[in-house]
Amino acid sequence: MRKITMLCGALALAMFAAASADAKSTLRLGAVLAPTDPLMVAAQQFKRDVEARTNKEVEVLLFPNSQLGDTQNMMDQAQAGANVGTFVEGSRMAPFVPQFNALVAPYAFSSVDELAKFVETPTFEKWNTELVGKTGLRLLSFNWYQGARHLLTKKPVKAPADLRGVRMRTIGEPLWLKTIGAMGATPTPMAWAEVYPAIQTGVIDGAEAQPAAIRGARLYEVVTDITLTEHIYLMSGLIVGEKWLQSLPAAHRQIVMEEAKKAGASALKANVDQAGEIFDEIRKRGVRVTQVDTTPFRDAVKPIYAELGLTAAIDEARKAIGQ
Repeated sequence: MRKITMLCGALALAMFAAASADAKSTLRLGAVLAPTDPLMVAAQQFKRDVEARTNKEVEVLLFPNSQLGDTQNMMDQAQAGANVGTFVEGSRMAPFVPQFNALVAPYAFSSVDELAKFVETPTFEKWNTELVGKTGLRLLSFNWYQGARHLLTKKPVKAPADLRGVRMRTIGEPLWLKTIGAMGATPTPMAWAEVYPAIQTGVIDGAEAQPAAIRGARLYEVVTDITLTEHIYLMSGLIVGEKWLQSLPAAHRQIVMEEAKKAGASALKANVDQAGEIFDEIRKRGVRVTQVDTTPFRDAVKPIYAELGLTAAIDEARKAIGQ
């Protein structure tokens, strides 16, 4: 009888261990960014704090440098139900909720502070809810600021006319293609991981990117000039599949969303604080970093708003922040 009792106890313990293992949920958080990028540093904070607050019942695994594919591929995985998350900017959601394009419309916001304020409004949350309903994807938070986008070339650029004939890498979404085209260059969509060798070998002539990404990808080694246009304040969100999120207990869902917002705020502060330091480092490497009058670029991209039907969404966003 004692042996039977011990056997039953062992079986119960094994079943409990199995149930505990099943209770653990894992999020595979991937990005195209380098491990040293402020977003990935903040992602480490997100991992640490989520795991601590859930007693590791929610595990976060990090995959930088496109280990899980490019951004669109990771987004597709999450939409298909995989336990994958990644960082996305507004145009990635625009095919489903067109208003999201307003977040990356060139010169639509006067500062990153305005954009950070907007993503905390009911208007933004309405867009996010619509996204969930149409795609099964949810933005946990949208305050993962990556920095202002600037032009990287092999020659000085002071005005849109200087970009004529320049093949410039950009994100392969209509808004980005239209923006770079309106600024004077020939837009060339390409995966981020391919940019360095493409510039190095002359497949493309330049790119546009934010300070931390320029440093992380070492693009200062293959260009001679950076023109500070600040044409887009690149705010990103941490996106996951709603199915994965709803698989978590309610308390864990709340923790994940809270920590996504906290870590995003850390990334925003880091990218704002480090921009000047990064450009100082790049200047010391012999690359010209030039501040120019952005008025000609602003004027050049204005027709995009009407062309892509963004005027109403931009007005809605600005109204939401009292502008």
